[in-house]
Amino acid sequence: MSVPLWFFIACLAVVGVKTLRPPLWLVIVLLIGGYILAGSLFAPAIDPFIK
Repeated sequence: MSVPLWFFIACLAVVGVKTLRPPLWLVIVLLIGGYILAGSLFAPAIDPFIK
């Protein structure tokens, strides 16, 4: 069975939020921060660590 990576990450995120109950502002800050970091000048620097 092949599961898309985005679906797997979304499932992990849902389980993590339901289990750990982090504040909503923390979830939003992490999502926005990751989006901004992915489009910044630091993206090529962090790319080898993600792959």
